[in-house]
Formats: sequence, C-alpha cells, structure tokens
Amino acid sequence: MKKAHLLHNPTAGDTDFSKKELLSIIRKEGFECSYASVRNEKWEEFSVETDFLIIAGGDGTVRRIAKALLKRPRIDKQYPLALLPHGTANNIACTLSIDGNVKDIVKTWHENKLKKFDIGKIYGIGGQVFFLEGFGCGIFPRLIKVMEKIDTEGGNAEEKIKTARSVLYDIVLTYEAQNCKIIADGVVHSGKYIMVEVMNTSSIGPNLELARSADPGDGELDIVMIPESHQKKFESFLLNKINGEEDNYVFTTIKAKNIEIVWEGRDVHVDDEKIKFSAPLNVKIEIQPGMLEFLVPE
Repeated sequence: MKKAHLLHNPTAGDTDFSKKELLSIIRKEGFECSYASVRNEKWEEFSVETDFLIIAGGDGTVRRIAKALLKRPRIDKQYPLALLPHGTANNIACTLSIDGNVKDIVKTWHENKLKKFDIGKIYGIGGQVFFLEGFGCGIFPRLIKVMEKIDTEGGNAEEKIKTARSVLYDIVLTYEAQNCKIIADGVVHSGKYIMVEVMNTSSIGPNLELARSADPGDGELDIVMIPESHQKKFESFLLNKINGEEDNYVFTTIKAKNIEIVWEGRDVHVDDEKIKFSAPLNVKIEIQPGMLEFLVPE
C-alpha cells in the first residue's frame, strides 16, 4: 500500500472539503495517508517513508509547497506531487489536465503516471526567485494590485474569475503601453507593449489561456507579448471571454530557454505576487528543467 502525505489548505476555494472528508476518500481508494494543514507550523516535515505528497489547495498553495521542496538538498528524497485543485483559477492543475471531482482524481493516482515540471529562475530582483506559472510585466501585475483592494469573499470560484476578468478589461482600456526589450535565446524583440508574460503554464491570472501550446515539462518557456497595436484586439478578446463567447485572437508567442527583459514600466509580477523593484527592470530568466514531478491522469 502506497503511503501519501496530505498537505491541505482548508481556506482555499469555495467548497468545504474538510480534513475528515479528504482523508476518507483517499484511504477508501487504498492509500495510507497522513495529514498536515499548511496553516500550521512544521507542515514541511515529511517522513522519508512517504511515497508521494498530496496538495489540496490552489496555485498559491502549490507554489508555497514547491518553494519548501526546492530548498531541500537534491541528495534528499524527492517527492512526486498529486494535486486536488481547490482554489479559484487552478492554472497549474488545468495545464496538467487535472480536473473533475475528488474521487475521480484520486483513482488516477494508481496509474502512477509522472509528469516532469520545469521552473523558471529569475536573476536580477534579489534572492532565490522562481516561478511555476509565469513572470510578467504590464496588465497582469496591475490586476493583482487592483484585486487586492476588492472584497471577493463569499463569491464562488466562477464569480471571482468573472470579476477579475472584468477588472482586467477595465485596466486594458486605459493602460499605457511601455517600452520593453526582450532577448529570447539571443534574438531581440523590442517595442511598446501592454503585456509581456514569460509563461510555464498554458493559463495565467483569472484562468486565461494565453499560451495554449505551453508544456511545463518541455524544457522551454513561452513568451506571450501584446504590443500596443493589439490593445483593441485584446480588449475584444477579454470582452468575449466575459460574455462566454468564442474568440480567435492569436497571441504573439515565442519559445526560449534563456531570456532577458528590460522593462521601463512599474508593473511586474512573479506568479500571483506583485513585486517591487527599481525601474527600469532588467532581469534574466532561465529554464530549470524537471525540478518537480506531478502525478497526472493517463
């Protein structure tokens, strides 16, 4: 019998999955399972006898646990990760095609199919900074800043996503494009942009799929750029998303392993956090392949 350790964020998402409910479902499927709440101290202490870790939470919880795992010496035991998406956007789970009800997801763990997951490492803003989803400049960090001031408590995930998309639409209407130079594997792209996103997942922010071909295990990052000349097109794209309509807007996307960005604006984020820096921003980003492993469905 495989031994799992459940890391649970009991405050994530809009459905109340209790410790008791989750453990019951996992154990009924034939897994031994211990438990820790990521809200408590010493949650990072894992038994060497554990076969894999289960993360029940949203993208922020996944990042927090990944940060703890990436600090471990590589000679220490490395743990595969199983996701029970329980947040609002769940961009990481969506990229890995992990969805459905909890019972069905747990059944897939018997297949033991592992997916390598790269990370992006950032140099130039101090410390050991990395991303799982994306690093970007422009409208998305501005969205993070605005959403911090909006009370979305009480709404379900769908309502929160629609609210965030509506706020993003309002931002795009008046956002002033900024000068940016992107050097992707030695090739220079420059101009004025309202958005430059270096993405590891296919979707970002309020579950907007901007890099449909993104594969977080392919050893490359997807750079999605929206130039000033496409601002109106992106407005239409967002409006159609808000109204539940299809849109065929094609994003300007390139793939690269090593990236340098010089951005003259003030809005920058790493995953779901807006960061402070001294403008202009000048960072280097490199892909670090296969740093994590996730259990994924066949």
